[in-house]
Amino acid sequence: MWPYVYIATFLLSATLSFLLTPLSGKIARRCNVISIPSERSVHIHPVPLLGGLGIYFSIFITILAGIYIVNSSFFPASLSQYIPGIRSTMGKLFAILSGGAIVVAFGVIDDIKILRAREKLFLQIIAAIIIFSAGIRISLTGPLYSFLLTIFWLVLMMNTFNLMDNMDGLSGGVAFISGLILFIFALRMGQLFVATLLALFLGSITGFLKHNFPPAKIFMGECGSAFLGYFLGTVSILLTFYKYDEHQTFLPLFAPLVVFSVLFFDTLSVIWIRRKRGLPIFQADRNHLSHRLVDLGMTNKQAVLFIYLLTICTGIGALLLGSLNIFGGLLILLQVVIILTIVGILEMTGRNKGRDKNGKTGMD
Repeated sequence: MWPYVYIATFLLSATLSFLLTPLSGKIARRCNVISIPSERSVHIHPVPLLGGLGIYFSIFITILAGIYIVNSSFFPASLSQYIPGIRSTMGKLFAILSGGAIVVAFGVIDDIKILRAREKLFLQIIAAIIIFSAGIRISLTGPLYSFLLTIFWLVLMMNTFNLMDNMDGLSGGVAFISGLILFIFALRMGQLFVATLLALFLGSITGFLKHNFPPAKIFMGECGSAFLGYFLGTVSILLTFYKYDEHQTFLPLFAPLVVFSVLFFDTLSVIWIRRKRGLPIFQADRNHLSHRLVDLGMTNKQAVLFIYLLTICTGIGALLLGSLNIFGGLLILLQVVIILTIVGILEMTGRNKGRDKNGKTGMD
């Protein structure tokens, strides 16, 4: 019976996101929160920001609707056995929505007037502390290390998704693929609460992407990209990857790193390029993976599709980590490293050939 809850949750959040995203665009236009094309932009026309509002409020309203139904006569009697468990999650739901509101709020402010990096970092830490205080934490180590690791993970996720948001449909699509892999993982682990959260998240992304696929009618903005990282970072902490079984290896603990490996590859490569060129780490530019793929000759759509497929190729291996022995699990991790290394080699070769070609052309 619970699978119907996933379907209903997905459809409601998708519908709300589909309807609320254009409304967010109208608000952005009225308030002049517009992305104006620049040298580092891939769009040629002004596009409204604040699409993240549609994503957040579709999740917010769906959760409120779910709470109302649970406490009303509309809740099916066949699901009454789940009511105690649902009510036990209310504190975590409130924390997720509260922290998410802070993330979206500072994102809106940043979309209107650019915040300093330290100001954004401070607000990201506040949102992460709310999550930690609700008992959603990485608990592999002692209390202090657990606190620091949880804050670091959530801040990292918010910033990696923000960096990935540089082409139409890119960040949202990668979030959908990553969320879908985590959803399948939650189903396999029998975690109804996490799976339901991911179902409504996938619905909200689906409704948004209808307006964000190339050519995008609206961008999610900082308020959307940071929220994607915040939400998936939180859910990946809630999701239990490790089962206390004598045949279980420790490798499933690396599942989130595998699922989000393309995001981390993009972030680390951008930081490396900026440092190599003596540029500020937080300065926006066209050094992201998507931009580099376009420089190699791909169209924007091809670059986005390439990154989608790359995310699937690397992330899907995470689903196998719980059912393999340590040798098989290590092969999955090695495969991810090899795939990303191949991408790096192809990029480097393409750039070198481009420079050689330009050099010969100049001599001729």
